[in-house]
Amino acid sequence: MKEAKILFTPEDEMDFIPIIPLNENEGDNSADIVIPSELSLLPLRNTVLFPGVVLPITVGRDKSIKAVNDAYKADKLIGVIAQKDSNVEDPAVKDLEDIGTVAKIIKMIKMPDGGTTVIIQGKRRFKVTEITAEDPYFKARIELLEEDEAPKNEDFNAYVANIKELAGQIIQLSPNIPSEASIILRNIENPSFLIHFISSNLNTELAEKQKLLELNNIETRADLLMKLLQRELQFAELKNKVTTKTKTELDKQQREYFLQQQMKSIKEELGGDTNEREVKEMLKRAEAKKWTEAAREMFKKGVEKLERMHPSTPDYSVVYNHLDLMLDLPWQEVTEDQYDLKKAKKVLDHDHYGMDKVKERLLEYLAVLKLKGDMKSPILCFVGPPGIGKTSLGRSIATAIQRKYGRISLGGLHDESEIRGHRKTYIGAMPGRIIQMLRKLKSSNPVIILDEIDKVGNDFRGDPSSALLEVLDPEQNNTFYDNYLELEYDLSKVLFIATANDINNIQPALRDRLEIINLSGYAVEEKVQIAKRHLVPKQKEAHGLKKIEFKIGDTVLQKIIQDYTRESGVRELDRYLASIMRYEAKEYALHENVKNTLTEKDIEKILGKPKYNNEIYKVANIPGVSIGLAWTYVGGDILFMETSLSDGKGELKLTGNLGNVMKESATTALTYLMSNAKKAGINPSLFEKKSIHVHVPEGAVPKDGPSAGITIMTSIASALTGKRVKPYLAMTGEITLRGQVLPVGGIKEKVLAARRAGLKEIVLCWQNERDIKEIEPAFIKGLNFHYVKTMQQVLDIALG
Repeated sequence: MKEAKILFTPEDEMDFIPIIPLNENEGDNSADIVIPSELSLLPLRNTVLFPGVVLPITVGRDKSIKAVNDAYKADKLIGVIAQKDSNVEDPAVKDLEDIGTVAKIIKMIKMPDGGTTVIIQGKRRFKVTEITAEDPYFKARIELLEEDEAPKNEDFNAYVANIKELAGQIIQLSPNIPSEASIILRNIENPSFLIHFISSNLNTELAEKQKLLELNNIETRADLLMKLLQRELQFAELKNKVTTKTKTELDKQQREYFLQQQMKSIKEELGGDTNEREVKEMLKRAEAKKWTEAAREMFKKGVEKLERMHPSTPDYSVVYNHLDLMLDLPWQEVTEDQYDLKKAKKVLDHDHYGMDKVKERLLEYLAVLKLKGDMKSPILCFVGPPGIGKTSLGRSIATAIQRKYGRISLGGLHDESEIRGHRKTYIGAMPGRIIQMLRKLKSSNPVIILDEIDKVGNDFRGDPSSALLEVLDPEQNNTFYDNYLELEYDLSKVLFIATANDINNIQPALRDRLEIINLSGYAVEEKVQIAKRHLVPKQKEAHGLKKIEFKIGDTVLQKIIQDYTRESGVRELDRYLASIMRYEAKEYALHENVKNTLTEKDIEKILGKPKYNNEIYKVANIPGVSIGLAWTYVGGDILFMETSLSDGKGELKLTGNLGNVMKESATTALTYLMSNAKKAGINPSLFEKKSIHVHVPEGAVPKDGPSAGITIMTSIASALTGKRVKPYLAMTGEITLRGQVLPVGGIKEKVLAARRAGLKEIVLCWQNERDIKEIEPAFIKGLNFHYVKTMQQVLDIALG
């Protein structure tokens, strides 16, 4: 036998390397061996010995050592049998399998530690018929099992070839098995020994190996072996795949590390590490900053952290961007205010016509600032209809006091993080809009417009209105905390100006922090002046007509305003003026000449027939129709109130998309008229014979509020008395069951709407007289006001 390297391990573990005999047929040729009918038994824990296979075994148990010694001194034959449970330390008869292999002890070696190693070779299979002794070791009466002859047919040859192929593939996929093993396998010619040899080396359960040993039919044994080999091959392929993938990933990491080291060396050759250069630049920028103490400390820690990090790490960009924001913010950098009040008033007057109340408030603020030198900026809120210049007024304020100007649109904002910022650990994190604006403006005392503050929404991401509470509170905003910045920032020097169309949509707690300044709509005269001073020059320049001389007179502008627009602001007017400029630009391009002065006929030619006609408002042709004045967030408006009688039982029917308050006003009006029928000149029996239907046209538009009370009452009274309502008359006021008329809001917008509509007389509550006195007399020229205290006075004026 050739020398082989043998791994000697205790029989308890039974790891081994099989040795192949030089003569592979030696295991089957036992004619020269006399096997007695009674043999001593050697129980093995973790393996099964097959005929022809050579195994080195280290014997550790006392019983086993004695059995091996006695057998070696006698005929060197011993019965090798497997334990059913390898965990049993001292096996009994019931723990042993019935079928084993007669083994010849080829060599016995005494080990230095007192153990014994034996090299055994399987000879014949046997079956235990009777255990004859258990002490000092197991002895058994045996019956030798005959081996079937290997068939000579093609099918069996194919089985053998397939077994060799599968075993060879497993050897190739297993790094721990030397590749020479596949050469040995290919050179084994005896099919029976081949099956025994591969079965012995199979990495499978002990029970499956024992089953292979017990099978008498060699074809059946070959079939089972092939199935076990296929399973083993699948495990080997999977293991190899996982190992290869892990190795590939490791190689990729090593490759990236190697490339990074190369890049670092190249950067050093070109003039130092990028990281060091970036840190130096930051420190240089930081020298000129006017830090707060907390900001200086945080910046210092951030730079120290950045120096320790490699630029390729994910957190590097997070720390770098945070430090970059700190450097960009104007911590204590402010622009110098311009305290020339006369110059400031001139700028405001130039940019905006009218708005005297707003201008006065701003000049007061500047006066206090000039005297005191420093103060917490108030939070102003301009409330008024669209298109009257709330946003542009903020820009004019910034120009007047020579501060930087920024605008933040809050319309549709529904994420609290837009105000407070995201925590910097989030992917794509950013500071809030306030901090972003200060970073952009590079000043800690700019004018910032918070546009459309009444359009802020809220959802599962938080309520931005609540986040604005801290921003817009002069007592709190000197310590405004941004989640991204992770520091308190002083916003007290910022002049915040909010704009809104409807103050009722602003959260009450937020509204409490704002100084509300109401901006009412423009009168026709104001619109004419705004068009002459601002809109016409702006549109001429926008359409390339700046150098071309032509005029649009006051009368023509007034026609455009009255016949083509119905608005409180001037946006629609601006669009119509743009249409006129486009027409003039086309005429000049075609004929190289335009008319010096545009006439009313020219306007109708350019803009088409008038959209609005005031004649419809001037008279109420039939009884039961009255004209009311309404206020909407886009300004004042006119609405009709129609009442019709029909045969019935005194029922009141209301239509026109009315709200609850308006329906209650109608019920109150009817109850009052029923209670005071004779006084109002109404036949009381009508309430029992007639059904009353009150309708407000434009049914698609929701309408609500108490201010239509006297209008509804007048309409019902007109229908019941058969008297027409006085022409050119409009009214607004709330009613009570006692017959009183109560004041309402939005008077200026309503009065201007009435004047736009060409009405002559207006009925109001006596308490609203103060609102009329605040309106420029020129704007209400030609209007006659009736101030009333009772509902009877309203009827006397309207139906008298």
